[in-house]
Amino acid sequence: MPPIGPARETAVALHPWLPQTIVMCAVLAAAIGLAGCEQKIEQAPNIRPVRTVTVDKRSAGTPIVLTGRIEAEDEVVLAFRISGRLLNNDLRMGDRVQTGQLVARLESQNERNALRAAQANLAAAQGQLTQARNHFDRQDTLLRDGWTTRANHDQATQARQTAQSQVEAAEAQLKAAHDLVGFTELKADAPGIVTATGPRAGEVVQAGQMILKLAREHGRDAVFDVPAQVIRSAPGDPEITVSLSDDPAVAARGRVREVAPQADPVTRTFAIKVGLTDPPEAMRLGATVIGRMERQAQATMEVPAAALTKFNRQPAVWVVDPNNHAVSIRNVDVERYDQAVVAVSGGLDAGEIVVVAGVQALHQGQIVRLLGLEP
Repeated sequence: MPPIGPARETAVALHPWLPQTIVMCAVLAAAIGLAGCEQKIEQAPNIRPVRTVTVDKRSAGTPIVLTGRIEAEDEVVLAFRISGRLLNNDLRMGDRVQTGQLVARLESQNERNALRAAQANLAAAQGQLTQARNHFDRQDTLLRDGWTTRANHDQATQARQTAQSQVEAAEAQLKAAHDLVGFTELKADAPGIVTATGPRAGEVVQAGQMILKLAREHGRDAVFDVPAQVIRSAPGDPEITVSLSDDPAVAARGRVREVAPQADPVTRTFAIKVGLTDPPEAMRLGATVIGRMERQAQATMEVPAAALTKFNRQPAVWVVDPNNHAVSIRNVDVERYDQAVVAVSGGLDAGEIVVVAGVQALHQGQIVRLLGLEP
């Protein structure tokens, strides 16, 4: 074995510490690198890309278009005043009737028997009245001549008054019997069109039960189911254009005649009746129509519905500062909500930039990058 020199001895002496030195250098280098990365991450701003729109004021009125139906302005239900067996009811839906036309009849045998009995009672009461008057005249003559007493005269007077009252009661009963006979016939009180029918001949009906439903000829309404927000934003006494859905050339104009005081429990809409002025014959009952009304022209701004959020329990949007691209939340006044667009009447100015995508991940003062405008 060759002798070990001084250099060899030094290398051998340092050899056991060489791996530890390399590891320590590697750890120090990694730590310095991580520290540099953390410093770089902390210095890098959190810029979030968003989509935006620039708001613009619009002053044109937005039309409101609704679908409705044609109904009669005055629709009545015809029914009997008394119960009985229905003899005939031959009218069908769509038939026209005239004033005074007989539309249905009840079996009237019992009522006619009551009428004959009332006539007989009246004749008997009238005979008693004649006898009582003759007896009174005799007592009155005898009293003047002194051949009877005052008591007999008073008794004859009372008998005459009683007979007169019985005649009046019999006349009232006779009139009631006549009315009952008349109640067995159902007549139309005005011209119109049959829109619904009830029981048919042979059935026993009750007083007040619907026999026919009659739509009077004069007057037509266009009925629409309108949301509450449309009623609130509608102008006062608007003029509405109504046209047939399958033929827009057939049209008429009208004004609101009646607004339902309570919303429908299922649809939560209000029924509005529009009285039509000189509607054409083609607008038949039950036809589907389209109603169009212009909103009042006022300066509003429209933003996509996705831009709307909530701040302080009020509608709000995120507005971008064009100088530093920092966002800030701002409450706005919403005039109306549509499925895709929201009309804003206050809180924004024309030309401002509003975030429309990514609004849920923003915070006050955050820097954003406008997609489509910056790389």
